Amino acid sequence: MSKNQHPYISKLPGLYKEGRITRREFLRTATLLGLSATAAYAVVGGSPFRAARASSTGGNLIIGQGLPEVTNPHTYIWHYQANVCMQVCQHLSRIGDDGVTQPLLLEGWNVTEDLKTWTLHVRKGVKWHNGRDFTSDDVIWNLTHSLDPDTGSSTLGLMKGYLMDDAAENLWDASAIERIDAHTLKLNCRIPQLAIPEHFNHYPLIMLDPEEKGVFGPGSNGTGPFELVEFEAQRRALLKARPDYWGDGPYLDSIEFIGIEDPNAGVAALASKQIHGLTAVDMQQIEALKQLGHVGIHEAASNSTGVIRGKCNKPPFDDPRVRKALRFATNVDGVITGAVRGLGTVAEHHHVSPIHPEYALLPPMGHNPEEAKRLLADAGYGPDNPLEFELTCRADKAWMVNAVTVMKEQWEESGINAELNIVPPALWGELWNVAPVTYTSWGSRPLGVMILGLAYRTGVPWNESEYSNLEFDRILTQADGTFDVEKRRALMVELETIMQEDGPITQPLWMNVFSSMDKRVKGYKANAQLLLFGEDVSLDA
Repeated sequence: MSKNQHPYISKLPGLYKEGRITRREFLRTATLLGLSATAAYAVVGGSPFRAARASSTGGNLIIGQGLPEVTNPHTYIWHYQANVCMQVCQHLSRIGDDGVTQPLLLEGWNVTEDLKTWTLHVRKGVKWHNGRDFTSDDVIWNLTHSLDPDTGSSTLGLMKGYLMDDAAENLWDASAIERIDAHTLKLNCRIPQLAIPEHFNHYPLIMLDPEEKGVFGPGSNGTGPFELVEFEAQRRALLKARPDYWGDGPYLDSIEFIGIEDPNAGVAALASKQIHGLTAVDMQQIEALKQLGHVGIHEAASNSTGVIRGKCNKPPFDDPRVRKALRFATNVDGVITGAVRGLGTVAEHHHVSPIHPEYALLPPMGHNPEEAKRLLADAGYGPDNPLEFELTCRADKAWMVNAVTVMKEQWEESGINAELNIVPPALWGELWNVAPVTYTSWGSRPLGVMILGLAYRTGVPWNESEYSNLEFDRILTQADGTFDVEKRRALMVELETIMQEDGPITQPLWMNVFSSMDKRVKGYKANAQLLLFGEDVSLDA
């Protein structure tokens, strides 16, 4: 073992052979602690995935997806936005479809035994499109900008615990982000943290040119394989290949994104060959796509989901009894059948998935309308004073509309009256974080602690429920820095229990994610975050 490697790496092969950790967890942990993917795969067999490409190059790839404004990447809330920007600007790391985190704009990293000091090695030879070297100064600016509370980036939710002070207003120490030289920097963390390389792949944490001050658009400088030449929100984005790209590829002449929000319109565009692919497919459209002989359906294991949340600082959801009653009033099996045709799996109202390595199995809450009524009665609700609220949901995701329709009917048995407010995507973008009660979709994350930190840590930008539980925050911070998965799972028991007893959400299901591509598209493989890596893709004539 190299003297620079974390000592826990030497223990991982034994844990894997004893069956105490899975193959995926071995690969994930070893690479996070600084072992190369090639060396990690040598222990468990196999090799890092590399999709087969066509021998031909060139062509214009046309992709249909939502196309909201892309101006401020560090505040993106949808993967659709990142799919445009990440062709031009890139992340420090990349999580492959195998779940293994590998360096991208970094060459690698080392971490001390206590997981507090991370040394980051910036990849040499990477240049911005304008010819300037990509350096550690660029990384420092992007981290600092993303962590500035005035920016409003969700990255703050991931990094608050280990890089920020208690008020989350400033770095916890002047040397928290330390420049060593032009291609080396250190993160000196307040507390231990295991998942920093995975945090670097958080889709809003894209490396932007500091000279452009966080603003992105046509002509923006980047390190990526394409340049954005045209953009019109909701309609079209055109990206042209860069012949001077530092990495492999690109193999296309251009990528064109066409704004498509209606799932039926997306299937029609694929059927008529107006587009080559859809980065996200609603489950309701899968049967129709199966009838198209020239396209393939791609599925990725995921912990994508949707959560009902009310504002915990406003009536009626400021009362934990009301929040818990809504969970008991929900028949999750009925939602799975009615919303996603049985293609989902049961969720347990705590937003930690069975495919998260630290997931802990708790006794199921179950569907209990009588217990829901009892809790509501304790909170002052009953036949003469029913619980009533408006539930806002986006209109362009059929499975979500179906889910809220099913839940509305289920809740009536417990004396809960919900009025549905189904809104178009453009309006949803304004309401998701401010409406009193919403059904919000959440994309996949590799760790349960990442999800909990993004969504439920006190005061972070994506905490749409305004949930605040200081004991929850304390345990979450401890779990963030616990690399032993069994010890982290013990902490997760406490976190999941708090979410079920006191937490802000009702969460009926988990889903894998689907995309669809013309069979002429080569090199594409679905990933849990529904991201398109344009440098990997080619198009057969």
